[in-house]
Amino acid sequence: MRILITGSEGQLGWELLRQAAFFNIEAIGLDLPYLDITVEPGITKVFKEHKPDILINAAAYTNVDKAETDEKACFAVNVNGPENLAAACRDIGIPMIHISTDYVFDGTNKTPYTENDPVSPANVYGRSKAEGENGVRNIIEKHIILRTSWLYGVHGHNFVKTILKLGKEKEVIGVVSDQFGSPTSAVDLAETVLTIAPRILNNYEITTFGTYNYCGEGITSWHGFAEKIIEAAKQYSPVTTTQVKPLTTEDYPTKAKRPAFSALDCNLIRQKFGIIPKPWQKSLEAVIGRIYSCKN
Repeated sequence: MRILITGSEGQLGWELLRQAAFFNIEAIGLDLPYLDITVEPGITKVFKEHKPDILINAAAYTNVDKAETDEKACFAVNVNGPENLAAACRDIGIPMIHISTDYVFDGTNKTPYTENDPVSPANVYGRSKAEGENGVRNIIEKHIILRTSWLYGVHGHNFVKTILKLGKEKEVIGVVSDQFGSPTSAVDLAETVLTIAPRILNNYEITTFGTYNYCGEGITSWHGFAEKIIEAAKQYSPVTTTQVKPLTTEDYPTKAKRPAFSALDCNLIRQKFGIIPKPWQKSLEAVIGRIYSCKN
């Protein structure tokens, strides 16, 4: 089985390439400058060259604040790109797995969002991802849209690495405490994608395709997340931070509005694929251990 991974230099794409061999999957990773998913002829060329059995689109414009003033580029990558990929997959008859986000929701729920809850993005990034989802649904029947949240990993820039860096530099770190969600390890998300991929290729039923949620098990705030990061880091290295100070959203204004609550309900992926999310705290400890082992 051969999978083609777009966005292979990102957090998830990098993990997918790292883990594919463990699943006996041949993985080909593509990213800029070799492949620009917003340019349709380039996609056709790489599909003919590599002849994949399935596509995993992990490419995305993810700078949430910059998107507010860079809407054209954001929509090109998050809407036009997935649409181009979906059309190419449809034309050669292969399934597509597309990664989306909790930010398609506005954050007004009091309980975790299900796949059937109506989307209502609060910012440009979320709107682009919601439109990208619809593009994929409308173009290709054999698709999985996988929504995730608060992604972090060993590779790339993310909240965990930022807090680890600040933990060495500052005695007090201020972090927003009134926005809630579920941290998700790129390791766990990659395992989930690589578990789903062969199943939809070899034993799929048409009812298996559609939209799913996957995130770490449990809900916390960014403040709670940061506290756990600092606590875990102390096992591996001296930490300067003695206090993680709770802030309100008003205390820490950003260009893009964030959802106050964006936890995802993962029951459907349990039912359809038997995939059980891991507690976010355990996954975080494992990733931080890998980060420090890589440094050493």
